[in-house]
Formats: sequence, structure tokens, C-alpha cells
Amino acid sequence: MTLRRSSGTTAEVIARNGTALGIELGSTRIKACLIDADTAEVLATGSHTWENSFVDGRWTYPLEEVWSGLQEAYAALVDDAQERHGIRPSSFGAIGISAMMHGYLAFDADGTLLVPFRTWRNTSTGEASAELTEVLGVNIPQRWSVAHLHQAALDGESHVADVASITTLAGYVHERLTGRTVLGVGDASGMFPIDSATIDYDERLLQAYRDHTGRDLRPLLPAVLPAGADAGALTPEGAALLDPTGALQPGIPLCPPEGDAGTGMVATNSVAPLTGNVSAGTSIFAMVVLEKPLPTVHEELDLVTTPAGATVAMVHCNNGASELGSWAALFHRFTVANGQFVDEDQVFATLFAEALQGDPDAGGLLAYNHLAGEPVVGLDQGRPLFVRTPDASFTLANVMRTQIYGVFGTLALGMRILADDGVRIERMFAHGGLFRTAGVAQRFLAAALDTPVDVGDLAAEGGAWGIAVLAAYLDQADRPLAAYLDETVFAGASVTTAEPDPTDVAGFAAYLDRYRAGLAIEAAAIAALPTQEISKNPKDAS
Repeated sequence: MTLRRSSGTTAEVIARNGTALGIELGSTRIKACLIDADTAEVLATGSHTWENSFVDGRWTYPLEEVWSGLQEAYAALVDDAQERHGIRPSSFGAIGISAMMHGYLAFDADGTLLVPFRTWRNTSTGEASAELTEVLGVNIPQRWSVAHLHQAALDGESHVADVASITTLAGYVHERLTGRTVLGVGDASGMFPIDSATIDYDERLLQAYRDHTGRDLRPLLPAVLPAGADAGALTPEGAALLDPTGALQPGIPLCPPEGDAGTGMVATNSVAPLTGNVSAGTSIFAMVVLEKPLPTVHEELDLVTTPAGATVAMVHCNNGASELGSWAALFHRFTVANGQFVDEDQVFATLFAEALQGDPDAGGLLAYNHLAGEPVVGLDQGRPLFVRTPDASFTLANVMRTQIYGVFGTLALGMRILADDGVRIERMFAHGGLFRTAGVAQRFLAAALDTPVDVGDLAAEGGAWGIAVLAAYLDQADRPLAAYLDETVFAGASVTTAEPDPTDVAGFAAYLDRYRAGLAIEAAAIAALPTQEISKNPKDAS
């Protein structure tokens, strides 16, 4: 991206707090990103790698790891600023917190966590999801916070009577840093349905929930704020949590905490109608900003919002690039075992380049990336599979093409539902580590969606950059968010566009027909092959 330059040196910008700090807690990494608040240029970064654990049948992260990971990512960012610019920042113009959406963090009246954090990845809330979808008349996916709460009630879990508040991971971190129990509207839309006209929880549906359960949900939920709203300031206790060295100064304003879907929309300039984005990591999801409501309810689709409150159709798939990463790791290990060590990034680049030589339909091969359950296709568990017939073209090029196609398979099925409802998309913006190898996954995604796909040179920073931009927007909120992004942040942006190639489109369509038919194989594997409990999830490809 070609960016305007602030006056003065970068060190001077940092010294005068002309910066915004964004921190995002993703599925496999906690990222910190410092930007120039005027230009959105990245000035420093830091990260911490972590993984979810599978404990007592549920995917979780210990909250202790939340704070140790945040501290490590923040410390790495400060070190990076020192190395790049000769200055260690101790304050910022604004801070923003983002995290993976949905899930269940339940606290009692004293603020004590009642059960371990239940992440978006859990697919144990099917009964609650189906019941609430019927009662409310809108799709309530299994990941949503209200589905987790209602399932706990249906299961008779004793802690439910003590629940005084529920929130998301971003909301939890923000509350500990500021003392404010709030959420950005985009993140809140993954807890309970939002009325875009009021930028608040849908009062009619809250009443329907009260009528059905006898429980008033509103007192349990965080207050809802749009992008640009005052969401509090860093307290001395919060500063010490983020930076135990004591250097970080309190009093820094924070923007509303947002979910990774919302920050992805910002990072890809996809908050206006007819635009959308695809984010690929441990999960993969597509967001499409709607011109008008969908005509029917679809269990495969979420209705969430942009950080400004506009309605968005979301196709969320629990399984993204993790299985592809495992295959790449296999080839990387081969280079090590052969005494010819090749860098992991080079392994990806080589395998992706090989995929371009594959047949348009991947030669009759078939891959499922389902490490976990996949509600979009009605599966409550996952079994990674690679399947071929004896007459399939079993080449490295086709193996790698089918693995990349497999990342997009379930997503493409969901997106075809939107197309059948007449939803138009002028462009999709893709981001995530999957798209770092230029021109490969981007080209295949354009074929899968039959839509032009853009990739920009800031996409690799993803949501941490997006929430930093939302923090900088605190001083620009007199303008609509879409205008701010168009006119300031993305003015002069360098974007590469992949137009859908007709041969690839036809090839992927043939692959998807095979993929849909083969879901019966996946279901049979789930029934035939029980899982053993595992403690760690394979790293994704980002």
C-alpha cells in the first residue's frame, strides 16, 4: 500500500503518541501491531504462538495463557519498535482489542469464571442452536454465546444459576484493561442478534427469549457500541496486566473491542454493501455486506454486522488451513530427513506452485480438511480424509490442488446459498497466511466463488492491523467508517486482483460436485472411527 507520511521521523510520531496499537487474539497467534494513526503504516509488530487444548471434550484456552501471551506479544512489539526506530513506546494515541468471536465466558457476580472458556470451535450446542433458531426465527449457530448458555441450561449444568455476565474473549480482555463491560457491535452480533437500526441487541428477540426461557438475557450481556465510540481508558491495573515492567502508562483511550470477523472486514476495506472478504486461518469464513435482508432463514448462514452495524451474511466454516498445514509439514519433514533442509515458507511456495500445474478438477482426487465438526454441512465431528479412485490422476500437482480446493470446499457450498438468494458481490478481498504465496490460493478462491478476488499488501497483518485502524478511527468518527477507510486508510492502496478463469471455475464446480457427494464418506468415517482425546490442535498454515 502506498501511504501518506506523517510529518517528522517515526521516532517522533511514536514519542508524541501519534500511534494506535492493535492486539488480536487469534486461534494460533496473538498479534500486536503498532501503526501511525494518520497513515495506517505499520511501525512495529509482535506476536505469541499458542494453541487451543481439548479438555474434557471441549476446546479451550486457559485464561492464564491469555495474559502471558498478551504480555509476550506486547513485549515483542516494544522490542521491535526499539530495534526499528530507536525508541521504546510507553504510551499510544489509542488501543484496540480484538479476538476470535463467539464462544462462552461466564462469570458470577464477583467476576469469577464459572467454567473454562468454551471457544467457537465447540460443536456441542446443536440442541440449543436448533431450538433457539425455531423460537427466534433467525439462525442461531452453535458457536454463538447464547447457544452455549442455553445448551448449558438444557444440560442442567449447575453453574447456570450463578451466571451474572457472559462475554467474548475480546470483551473479557477489554474489561480487565478498562473496567468497562462493553463490546463492539460486530463482536456483540456473534453473541445475540443485533438490530442494525438501533445498533443494539434486537429487543423483540430478547423478549422472545424471555418468554421462552423465563430469563432476562439483557443484564447478562455487555453493552453494545459502534465503531468510533468511547469505550473507556486503560486503568493502572490494566496497564500492569499488559506490561508488567511498569513502563506502559495508563489513561490511553480504547476503541470498542471487536471480533476477528469485524477486524477482517476493516483490514480488507469490506464494510460497504456488495463488498466482502474471506479470512483463512484455523477456520475460514466469508463476510458479505448485504444491500437488503435475506428472503429466508438458512442454518448455514449467520447474520452478523460490520463494526459500524450494517448487516452482514457470514459463512463460517470451523475448518480452514490446518490440514493443509499438516500436509506441508509432512513434506518439510521429508526435506529434513533427506538432509536437505528447506525453509517452511519455501516448502509452501514450492507446493503451491506445483498446484498450479494440476488438472482444473484436481484429477478426480478429493480432500476433506475436517479436523473438527462442520455445522455448515451437518457434521458434529471431523475426520480429515484424502480419497481417490483407482483411475484418478495421482500426481503431486493434483494432490496439492485438491488440498487447497479442500480448504474452500465447505465455504463454497455456503456461498452458493447466498447466490441462490440473489445476493450480488462485486468483489471479495482475501486475507490470511494462505494467501502469502502470490497468485495461487487467490486464483483458486476466485474459481471457487466465480468472483474477482483482491489481495493487498497489508492483508498479512490481518486483524491486528484492522483493530489498530479502528483505534485510530476514534479521532475520525465524525465520518462514516466506510468513507474513512476509502478516503484515508486505503487511498492509493496497492491491490492485486485475480479474475475467475473459466477453466478453473468449471474445474472447481466439478470438484465441488464430487465434494458434496463424498460427504457421505466423511459421515461414515465419523461413525466408524471414534477419536482419541488430543491435547493440541495442529498449527494452521498462516
